[in-house]
Amino acid sequence: MVVEVKQYVIHEVQGDMMTPISIFSSLKGKHKVLFESSAKHEESGRYSFIAVNPIAELKGNNEEYTAQYVNEEPQKEKGSVLLKLKEMMPIQNGDYPFSFFGGAIGYFGYDTAFYNEKIGESLKDDLNMPDVHVFFYDNFIVFDHLLQKVTIVAIDLFNNGRSEEEMQNIVKQIEKEITQSIPFTDEEAVSVKFQPTIEKQQFIEMVETAKEHIEKGDIFQVVLSQRFKAPFEGNPFSLYRKLRTSNPSPYMFYVEFDEYTILGTSPESLVKVQNRIVTTNPIAGTKPRGKTKEEDNQIEQLLLNDEKEIAEHRMLVDLGRNDIGRVSKIGSVQVSKYMTIERYKHVMHIVSEVTGELHDDVHVLDVLTSCLPAGTVSGAPKIRAMQIINNLEQTKRGVYAGAIGYISSNGNMDLALAIRTMIVKDQHAYVQAGAGVVYDSIPQSEYEETLNKAKALLEVQR
Repeated sequence: MVVEVKQYVIHEVQGDMMTPISIFSSLKGKHKVLFESSAKHEESGRYSFIAVNPIAELKGNNEEYTAQYVNEEPQKEKGSVLLKLKEMMPIQNGDYPFSFFGGAIGYFGYDTAFYNEKIGESLKDDLNMPDVHVFFYDNFIVFDHLLQKVTIVAIDLFNNGRSEEEMQNIVKQIEKEITQSIPFTDEEAVSVKFQPTIEKQQFIEMVETAKEHIEKGDIFQVVLSQRFKAPFEGNPFSLYRKLRTSNPSPYMFYVEFDEYTILGTSPESLVKVQNRIVTTNPIAGTKPRGKTKEEDNQIEQLLLNDEKEIAEHRMLVDLGRNDIGRVSKIGSVQVSKYMTIERYKHVMHIVSEVTGELHDDVHVLDVLTSCLPAGTVSGAPKIRAMQIINNLEQTKRGVYAGAIGYISSNGNMDLALAIRTMIVKDQHAYVQAGAGVVYDSIPQSEYEETLNKAKALLEVQR
């Protein structure tokens, strides 16, 4: 069935013999992206989005950016990359069939939060990556897991007179690619050993210094992280395929850039906007999974009765309310879910949900800057915690603790918190994980928490 509307063309294909993985593998072109959600997370797991061959690219920081449209030379300019994104990002209000309907896909690094706050100088950028890097897609594929249906969409994203004939032709070309049977073979198993990039004692000393700040009353909590690094020369998509089955999560993503690939299975949303309703899901309170159902239930009760974990969670729910409150109508902010348990492959978490209705004059990017970074990866009070992180950690966090996801042409936004996330760049793979430090933290325990949180990615190749 083909439905033609002035600004887009939609074509439906029977998808009962396809998967998002097979579709992604069949597509030809550059800068392929895949966004999935675990089927066990039914609210967010109905649709997967796949896209290829963007129409434009934007990357940069708060001082300069590079913008490039397809078939044109890149333009490097002075100015904020976020302001340029607002300028480039068309918002077309209307009733569209999917939450993502063309638009920007990419990441917003942790240091993007420095743009509007006095945090300090950025740390050493050892990975040499821009703070923000997004592609703009005017063709994309939606996989409906409920109806086993594939929808191919082509839109006139920038309202530049893209013809209906052109959109129909690209839709037919995509259909031809994804309906052809293309065998996909696994890469040979590669044994990769991740190593911390700092010594254990150095991390423990960071925790001890953070506790001194807490004792002085500077902060209530701060999240300190460490990075792990390993040589890697294989196919990053093989890593993603293993990770999505070994650690299924609400947010699973794979994004190909020219010089690096980002993949991950994040349990946590930074922020989501759907029809002007903004939602965030603070996750704080973590324990390893039990070996049996009975042990799992015992650990759940221990977690829900752990005063340290409960205090940390309440603090971060309050931070979420503050972040959402800055961009929401007065009286609309509420805690819609409070302290529920979610289980993952290696750990369980305490999870809540905060929602609000956006002010009429708020741009969706204003929501991003209000919420970034999440309190779950910074601390409380947030700004002072970030300043302390900047003094204690040795290198720029980059993608870690930032956000990855989409900003749609219909004004929707869905950004995963960039945790349980791997970067493959220059024949190396990088993983980073943090632990929340409070007044009675035991440094050894916080060190072990970073290992537990990184475990899903550190073991993906074993």
